[in-house]
Amino acid sequence: MIPRVLTVAGSDSGGGAGIQADLKTMLALGVHGMSVLTAVTAQNSLGVQGAWELPVAAVRAQYRSVVDDIGVQAVKTGMLSSAELVEAVAELITGTDAPAVVDPVGVSKHGDPLLAASALDAVRTKLLPAATVATPNLDEVTQLTGVRVRSEADLRRAAAAVLEYGPRWVLIKGGHLTDADQAVDLLTDGCAEHVLRAPRLDNRHTHGTGCTLASAIACGLAKGRSVPEAVTAAKEYVTGAIAAGFALGAGIGPVDHGWALGRATT
Repeated sequence: MIPRVLTVAGSDSGGGAGIQADLKTMLALGVHGMSVLTAVTAQNSLGVQGAWELPVAAVRAQYRSVVDDIGVQAVKTGMLSSAELVEAVAELITGTDAPAVVDPVGVSKHGDPLLAASALDAVRTKLLPAATVATPNLDEVTQLTGVRVRSEADLRRAAAAVLEYGPRWVLIKGGHLTDADQAVDLLTDGCAEHVLRAPRLDNRHTHGTGCTLASAIACGLAKGRSVPEAVTAAKEYVTGAIAAGFALGAGIGPVDHGWALGRATT
């Protein structure tokens, strides 16, 4: 049977991030994608103009509907804007026999807040302990732990701070570092360390990068890959998607989720 991956995240009406990016990634990587919608956003290439959270009961019902009938081989979480939602989703994934990739979304690409300050403690104490892999970017590391990463040398300290909250593995995404000509990420479980490097690409159209990476990792885990194998393959996929990112609207365009599939010509 085709591997099945469930994303629990918000909708991006512009199609570059969130549920839309997750499902595109899953299609491109050969798994069956399913979704639990947590919020609706009015969003485009310029930013987030509005966000409306769904009731916890609706999120629970979507999750149970999918998992109890279809089943999942991996779960990915994205935008969970309130403490109530974070706690409910953490409980759901803890009770599911499948690896969970937690993308602790705090702000959008444009700097718009997507996580209430009151929800931070729930992320630390409920959601991160349920994660097989947590994938914070540098801003999210600071938001969650207070650790500021200014150079590659700080990545190990950041990873240790996140691991204190209980995820099995953490991937510290160093794409926001400005002192290197490479995009450097650190994957570790506190014992083994894997440094992943890719060229820093001169392309501003990177909307959806974090959602895409977390979803790609979930796809690899659903196929039975180890965490290091899944993360390495996901990094390669995202690097290609960033290279092919394209202009859309007047602001920051999305990465190209279908870059490896080719484009039909007419």
